[in-house]
Amino acid sequence: MAHREKSQRGEIIAVCSAKGGVGRTVLTVNLAIALRKKNIQISVVDGDFQFGDIGLALDIQSTLSIKDIVEEADSLDQYSLVNFLNKHESGIKVLSAPDRPEYADLINEPIIDKVLDLLALEHDYVLADTGVGLQEKNLPFIEKADQILLVTTLEMATLKNTKLMLETLETLGLEDKVQIVINRSTMTSVINAGDVSGILGIESPYYIPNDFNVASQSLNIGIPFVINQGKTDISKAYFKMAEQLTSRREIMVFKQKEPSIWSKLFQQSKRIKEGG
Repeated sequence: MAHREKSQRGEIIAVCSAKGGVGRTVLTVNLAIALRKKNIQISVVDGDFQFGDIGLALDIQSTLSIKDIVEEADSLDQYSLVNFLNKHESGIKVLSAPDRPEYADLINEPIIDKVLDLLALEHDYVLADTGVGLQEKNLPFIEKADQILLVTTLEMATLKNTKLMLETLETLGLEDKVQIVINRSTMTSVINAGDVSGILGIESPYYIPNDFNVASQSLNIGIPFVINQGKTDISKAYFKMAEQLTSRREIMVFKQKEPSIWSKLFQQSKRIKEGG
């Protein structure tokens, strides 16, 4: 995988959720490092431009972020992009979110598209931790992604919102990209993890067991648990996910630009209103 032809690129994975607090960031950093342990090139983009926590989860004190790319976007290439990346001790490279929420407005779809394309030229996997739901800043990641990891839990409100988001993605023709991740799948709940497939109408979700203490401590100290607690059940689940992702991976070639998801959503809303 390290020696790609110019016509090929790495795989882009968007980590999404329909509700906050379900563990997107913890999933992103631990999966990234689990993939990196396979000796392949991994980069992470903090796509929650207002309140991203990737830096916190990895204990990275970044001086540059995606905001600093804005002024150099026209001349940016895969070589100059390296200057904006923070290298974690695990070997993964991180493009941080802005340090102030108001800077999020500076980052637009063309910049996101260009950054993802350039990162995919140099890395086997690009993982993007997005904000909640289908807000405008998330859509370029969802559109560009080869896979969408839609994270949910066994809480009723989370499953309800996840089903709505999944239905919207299906309406947009993106269902083949979506893979459901059931985080905290062993938590005490009136809903069993085995029932989620039927509730959401999906097959073969990823299951991540509940270990609040390990996950919480990991986030607080900035050390992903797959690094220092690799024998725990939760870490083993991430190594299994990384194995499944790489075993079925097909390196994608660049595709023709299609109408943006935002445009599709707008047109869909317009048709509904006109029909009413």
